[in-house]
Amino acid sequence: MSNQEIEEKLNKALYEQNAGNFELSNICAEEIFSNITLDVSTSLEIIEFYIDSLLISARNYRYLGNTTKAIDLVSEAKKISEFHKHSINIAKSNNILGLLYNSLSEKDTAMEYFNQALQTYIESGNSLGIASVSNNIGIVYDSISDYENALKYYSQSLEISEQIQDLHVIAASTMNIGIIYKLLGKDTTALEYYQKALNTFEKVGNKDGIANVSGNIGNIYSQSSEKERSLEWFLQALKIYEENSNQLGIAISCTNIGIYYKTFQQNDSALEYYKRALFIHEEIQNKKGIATALLNIGIVYLTDNSELFDISNAEDHFKKALSIAIEISNKETLKVIYEHYSDLYSILQQHQLALEFYKKSIEIEKEIHSEEATNKAQQFDQRRKLEDDEKARQLKLARFQEQEKILHNILPSKIADRILSQETFIADHFESVSVMFMDLVGFTSLASIAPPKQLVYLLDAIFQKADDVIESYGLEKIKTIGDGYLAVANVTTTLDEHQKATALAALQLLEIMKEFTINIPFDLGDTNWIKDMNDIEIRIGIHTGEVVAGIIGKNKYTYDLWGDAVNVASRMESNSEPWKVHISEKFAKSIEQHPEFNLIPRGEITIKGKGSMNTFWLEKAK
Repeated sequence: MSNQEIEEKLNKALYEQNAGNFELSNICAEEIFSNITLDVSTSLEIIEFYIDSLLISARNYRYLGNTTKAIDLVSEAKKISEFHKHSINIAKSNNILGLLYNSLSEKDTAMEYFNQALQTYIESGNSLGIASVSNNIGIVYDSISDYENALKYYSQSLEISEQIQDLHVIAASTMNIGIIYKLLGKDTTALEYYQKALNTFEKVGNKDGIANVSGNIGNIYSQSSEKERSLEWFLQALKIYEENSNQLGIAISCTNIGIYYKTFQQNDSALEYYKRALFIHEEIQNKKGIATALLNIGIVYLTDNSELFDISNAEDHFKKALSIAIEISNKETLKVIYEHYSDLYSILQQHQLALEFYKKSIEIEKEIHSEEATNKAQQFDQRRKLEDDEKARQLKLARFQEQEKILHNILPSKIADRILSQETFIADHFESVSVMFMDLVGFTSLASIAPPKQLVYLLDAIFQKADDVIESYGLEKIKTIGDGYLAVANVTTTLDEHQKATALAALQLLEIMKEFTINIPFDLGDTNWIKDMNDIEIRIGIHTGEVVAGIIGKNKYTYDLWGDAVNVASRMESNSEPWKVHISEKFAKSIEQHPEFNLIPRGEITIKGKGSMNTFWLEKAK
């Protein structure tokens, strides 16, 4: 395979993994490293591809439940990375190894790998890496019921991932924070976080994430007055996990569905799902899952008034679950085991033992639901809500500022300010203004040969030149109409000697446009059409008088002028000639005392709608 083909295959593997299609992702990843032979001549780029494919495959096998295979692959990737002294790939490897050993309930080993990865990412300033590892460290603390530290690392992960806008990590850390609130008994807050996570997972198309958070939402409903709703969420999660062959996810979903059936006293169905969960957890060596499944099976056997009631079998499963829970230090599971041991000994009329186990469950409850942890969780949630409110305020402000900027770009500044101050009807009368029209001669023929993008580029370049001249003399552009350009002086901004300023601006426009050259960017396409076009010419018309100006339109504002002065100026332009400024007699009289101008009589001409008018050509004095 060529380097380009390898890179495309690698991107495909990563895309499918993010979408939760682990088997399909694995096919792509394995095709890469199976077809690459590393030797002294192998390029660094190929080595990078090889390492990336190993790590992607390792993550896939983690989800598929083959932890041993995953460890082998990531260990190979780490060995190669260490040989080539590639610190980031070493950190990636350590991060994945931490996840794998955590799933095996080897917490100390997992933390060693996570801390090594975190240190490397901090030293290299890799924000995404820091966010990812922080989230994973939170998972370790979560698994040993240290909710205070779990929340600390989850919130750190969320804060960093929001700064860099990595939606995958944002969704994962948001969901994990929701889990902590659920464990602390804050179901309403937990559901808020789950919903945010679900929205983000759906936005990025992460099926595995959607399944994960769906199961968690189901858990919220399973302990509410809407218990029946939990099953639809659990089944949705199971369906996605089965489609993706995510063994851990399947096992967790089976446990959740089993709990649902147990709640509604359908013990046979509950036992069936619990046993399926136990089988998978044993296959993938997930000790926490094994302990939970054994506990749940024991609970079914301990159910009074059930054909499955078997106290000896229940005690046997509790004993096995207790041994594993103690081994992995999972306090949440221990608490529940002690509660049911208390129930078991109550049934056996061994009240002293029942009391002892009840006290043990209460002690652990106090440890994991400490007042300090609960208070910190509440403080965190309050801070997050304040931050969210501030972000919403800043976003609203940014949008308003952007709207304000756009409004000032399309309207005269003072008119834009009046609209922003909630003035709903703007209509003004101005006794004396100067109105100027400019038109491109022969634009219709130009439009017939120029490609659309190049035509728009050309018009934009011409009108930007005009904008610069108009602004420099204190005039205001009102609008463009096709290839026409309308400007006015002394409307929203008072301009002394506005006729003189308008005359100077018109003459400057002639000079600027005569020097204008076409320079269309190469990336807009072939420009051979230019050789067939005529020279760009302009003509200008000016008049002075009174106008009415105002805003029209509800959703798309337009600032426009009306009145005889506008109509006459338009006629001056349409009756003008290329490279000339045609002015009315009234405008000529307003500037005749200024030595900067030459006024060349044109004589009387017939103006449509006005009849015979005496007009002049405006030239620069020599």
